Amino acid sequence: MRVLERIGLKALRQFDPEVGHGLALKALNAGLGPKTGAVTTDRLKTTLAGLELPNPVGLAAGFDKNATALHALAKTGFGFLEVGAATPRPQPGNPKPRLFRLTQDQAAINRFGFNNDGMDAIADRLAQRPAGAVIGLNLGANKDSGDKAADFAKVLTRCGPQVDFATVNVSSPNTEKLRDLQGKAALAALLAGVMEARAGLKTSIPIFLKIAPDLTAEEISEVAEVANAAGIDAIIATNTTLDRDGLHGPHKGEMGGLSGQPLFEKSTRVLAQLSGLTSLPIVGVGGVGSAAQAYEKIRAGASAVQLYTALVYGGISLANDIATGLDDLLARDGFATVADAVGSGRSDWT
Repeated sequence: MRVLERIGLKALRQFDPEVGHGLALKALNAGLGPKTGAVTTDRLKTTLAGLELPNPVGLAAGFDKNATALHALAKTGFGFLEVGAATPRPQPGNPKPRLFRLTQDQAAINRFGFNNDGMDAIADRLAQRPAGAVIGLNLGANKDSGDKAADFAKVLTRCGPQVDFATVNVSSPNTEKLRDLQGKAALAALLAGVMEARAGLKTSIPIFLKIAPDLTAEEISEVAEVANAAGIDAIIATNTTLDRDGLHGPHKGEMGGLSGQPLFEKSTRVLAQLSGLTSLPIVGVGGVGSAAQAYEKIRAGASAVQLYTALVYGGISLANDIATGLDDLLARDGFATVADAVGSGRSDWT
């Protein structure tokens, strides 16, 4: 971490977490972030669901919910970006406070509830996106929607022409009954609607499915079965967890989804199990805060990784550091490409 960045992070931690996050986005847009662009080498270049990536280290959804910092983020070390979640109509989300730092655990708990500016505003910003960046959108459902499954297709139809991929997010714990859509029959119907919407786009884009880490082995198997049959292009494993084991500090019992370091082992075991049940590429998310952890996700079966919470503690330059460190680890172990390493250590996690 750079000295100025360390000072900036210390200053941001004096604010309420949500206020601090807003200030971080403003700082990026003011030009205070990295400007080197995506880290890349021949070893780091890879393909994810047909998308050519300069490196496999992505920004997870939630950091830039409303696609307001695309140009600044495209100058950082990330190989791809995911924004959102976007819902058909704007919504304020849950009452504040709804974001809590667990500094001792290098973690966070949020219960935002898909607060966002709505698909129209987000689509307009995506239409002005930076050239050359790989950008995806997380699709969500309005809290008061009478047909949450249909909301995903609506957002895809509206925003699909402006993005390189779209993610069906049925795994946020902060929208009532959303996780119920991970059930076999409901998920199959939802994905059928989304795939129909994709067929209506002028240019087809890859569709990803984001799942929760709190699924049983049987439920993971069912998700894999539905995903394999649905014609989607990748799975993101995983979203935040409701688990609270081993946490510290005054906010450890707050309601919402837990992200960060405590999620690493649980989410990695889910992706390793999933990788044995599908040939679809998997994006590993949950507790990635170092090159070594990104490498473990890849060895467990991930074709790419994403991070967000670690940026709260490590700063935006962490993307550059992880990609550079990952290149070194791949070289150390004799892998010529990221793809060569995918799944090479899956047995360690199953």
